[in-house]
Amino acid sequence: MTSELYYIEEKAGTNQDGLAWIGYITQSRTGKTVYFNNKAFQKYGRGAYFDIETGKGYWISRIKKNGEDRHQFGHGKVMIDRKAVSEYLAYRNLESLKPSQYTIVDIEEARSPADFYELENKK
Repeated sequence: MTSELYYIEEKAGTNQDGLAWIGYITQSRTGKTVYFNNKAFQKYGRGAYFDIETGKGYWISRIKKNGEDRHQFGHGKVMIDRKAVSEYLAYRNLESLKPSQYTIVDIEEARSPADFYELENKK
């Protein structure tokens, strides 16, 4: 499994202000399951995923060069993994992140995809 830089946004509430991150995800062999921030997400539509433990919905997509990663009606600061900042800046050809738009956080991956095997394969 390889790690790739992605945008993840929680589909929360009616204000379209769910938590949002930019960080490294790993995908299952089939690409139907994405692992990020100690969670496993299964795909059910175009860019639409759900947390296999809680059932919460998420938007997950590749990062965009123009920086318009938030869902169409989403708003609020985006958390970006400290390990991803330099790659993100280079990808977007920026010198720094605007503190009004981004918060740098430490995202640690403690669980492995194997930890979710039973949940993923439940009938």
